Amino acid sequence: MLERIITQPDNYEPFLLSQAIKLGDLLFVSGQAGAGDDGKIVDGGFRAQGEQAFANLKRVLDAGGSGLDAVVKVTIFVTDMGNFNEVVDLRRRFFSAPYPADTIAEVKALYDPAAMIEIEAIAAVRPHAGN
Repeated sequence: MLERIITQPDNYEPFLLSQAIKLGDLLFVSGQAGAGDDGKIVDGGFRAQGEQAFANLKRVLDAGGSGLDAVVKVTIFVTDMGNFNEVVDLRRRFFSAPYPADTIAEVKALYDPAAMIEIEAIAAVRPHAGN
């Protein structure tokens, strides 16, 4: 059975998206960008957006009974591969060994012209989470 994971505020609702879907022992998290609670991309450049995107990812993972330490696969979209070393630094800060499988891809644009990074993930759900 599919279970929709929602955190507040839910900036995804207007776009007919779920923040995450739990299916059995897996959590599938939609792309998390560097948007603040107001839904607007945070100021401060790539690093600030990356930190906010990881904070948003963590919030959804926690709500789904998982966590950053349970991510098994992550896909990171950036609008400029020139930020690759910053992505590695962010991964080092927010993930730990064994590091998740990862794809980093440069894309022409994301959902908001100001967005420079978006992170989606698949994570294991902790046993008895939310029970």
